[in-house]
Amino acid sequence: MATESKNLISETAPDSRVVTANSAWPLSANLSDSLQVGLIFALIMVAVWTPPGRVSTIVSLVATFCILWFAVRGRFSVREMGLCRPGSGATVILVSGILLIVAIVFAGSLLHDFGPAQPVPWRRAWKYAIWALEQEFILQSFFFVRLESLLGSRRAVMAAALLFAAPHVPSPLLTGLSLIGGLLFCEMFRRYRNIFPLGLIHAAIGLTIAASLPDSLLHHMRVGLGYLLYRP
Repeated sequence: MATESKNLISETAPDSRVVTANSAWPLSANLSDSLQVGLIFALIMVAVWTPPGRVSTIVSLVATFCILWFAVRGRFSVREMGLCRPGSGATVILVSGILLIVAIVFAGSLLHDFGPAQPVPWRRAWKYAIWALEQEFILQSFFFVRLESLLGSRRAVMAAALLFAAPHVPSPLLTGLSLIGGLLFCEMFRRYRNIFPLGLIHAAIGLTIAASLPDSLLHHMRVGLGYLLYRP
């Protein structure tokens, strides 16, 4: 099993990264992965749909603690979680992200009739950059690796992208962009096992969305209940 796990991230033989669902680990491990994915996704959705306040903060803290606990105590190595190869695939990831950024800027120029974009001051930008890396850890190092063991490598890309897009509902723009971005991020992670350039390009794309697309459609990049309660 250890050999199969290492093949998962081999750069010289891409096909060897594909995991057959339920074949590499015993049933108990797959059940544990399923429960962990379900619990964390449920906590995220509760936090997104709970009014700002004590309950939302507590749920977010519980989700953060559980993610870290499961990651540290889990059976996935730091290499499988994309934490030890900061140069792997960086050029391809960054170029792909830049192309998407150009497309977003172009789309923003077509939507200018819907109003201006929101200002993005530096004090918010650097905080969002940190949050973007945290999101990539949750998406890739937590969700994707577990879904991969359950569904196989390629199907895990779609499943993880859907989990990433779901918390952005009911914002139609952010939900669609998150699904596209999630597919790109997860496919790049599947190939290169490296969350660091993904976190960088995730931050750049998110800030470009905020600075380029009309705030009347984005509602200050809010999601869930916050999107519905937003008042300009």
